[in-house]
Amino acid sequence: LLKVDYDVCSNYGNWLYSAGIGNDPRDNRKFNMIKQGLDYDGNGDYVRLWLPELQGIKGADIHTPWALNGAALSQAGVTLGETYPQPVVTAPEWSRHINQRPQGQSPHPRGRRGPAHTPTQHKDRGIDFYFSRNKDV
Repeated sequence: LLKVDYDVCSNYGNWLYSAGIGNDPRDNRKFNMIKQGLDYDGNGDYVRLWLPELQGIKGADIHTPWALNGAALSQAGVTLGETYPQPVVTAPEWSRHINQRPQGQSPHPRGRRGPAHTPTQHKDRGIDFYFSRNKDV
């Protein structure tokens, strides 16, 4: 894997997190490359910049070229195993993100995320909720 940006501290922390040894209290945490691609490069512009062999794939489909049908790959000028490699692994947790969004639409403008509103059942929780033993508050 080749990193092409230059934020050394952020990269180091992200590499640790991706390797599963970073600072994350959740068990069995895995880095989901497909979800990250959809969240932060929804239209695939960054991928398209660095992988010119995938230029013909439109929208978010660029994140999972192996999931496209033969006609779509042919139209894009991509031949898996020849002009672009077959995936080395496909993690089961990626499947729920494949073909999730309409082609060509970015899920988060300029990569920004966050809830549109605070869920009703959680809006009145203060900091005491998170530090108390009783979670039925």
